[in-house]
Amino acid sequence: MTTDTGSDIGEPTLTIDELAARAGITVRTVRFYGTKGLLPPPVIGPRRVGRYGQQHVARLALIEELQHQGMTLAAIERYMEQLPADLSHHDLAIHRAVVASWAPDTVETVSAEELQRRAGRRLGEDDVERLTAMGVVRPEGDGFRIDAGLLRLAVQLLDVPLSQDAILAARKVLVAHSRAAAHELSQLFRGEVSERAEEDVKSLSAHMQPIVVQALLTTFQRSLKEEVHAWLTESESRSEEG
Repeated sequence: MTTDTGSDIGEPTLTIDELAARAGITVRTVRFYGTKGLLPPPVIGPRRVGRYGQQHVARLALIEELQHQGMTLAAIERYMEQLPADLSHHDLAIHRAVVASWAPDTVETVSAEELQRRAGRRLGEDDVERLTAMGVVRPEGDGFRIDAGLLRLAVQLLDVPLSQDAILAARKVLVAHSRAAAHELSQLFRGEVSERAEEDVKSLSAHMQPIVVQALLTTFQRSLKEEVHAWLTESESRSEEG
């Protein structure tokens, strides 16, 4: 994975209260995680006030996902210790996506207050409409049906400077290619396990899923970086020619 620590350390703008509110936890819990080494120390600003950045937000989201998987605090500590200290919040988000892939699909009904807490931020009417258009949130009575596995990702997309149409078109592309890759991989694995017992097949599937997801995410990340680099190089060449 590549790291991009500049965006993490450059703008640590959140106070500990704001960080706790963003993560949907208490200030006491943030401090506890800090003493356990699960969070890097804040940047000390004017008046000795600690400031936190996106890396802290991403680490808390990863910790929350590990807890959802049923991991104990000791197991989470061991997992986080194995991560490079300079991982950017983008790389941490990829780790969280891999961890989330271990869990079954989770669709839940939550209250409006719980939706705000899960999102880690205040959601206006426009935000809820966009999340609904993405298929992640659906109003139901006084509450909402949510796709818990995709909610945090969809909330992050609210801040991306893309139109709703572009986001939905991108989602369509990703779903189509993901299904195609999943189909081809399943056909490949099916040939390998066709003569094995059912329990062996289930065991192989359980072990392969996080590995395959990690491989797909890493490959996509590198491919996207190459595409963006080529695009920028082409744009610079055109500007020089102009």
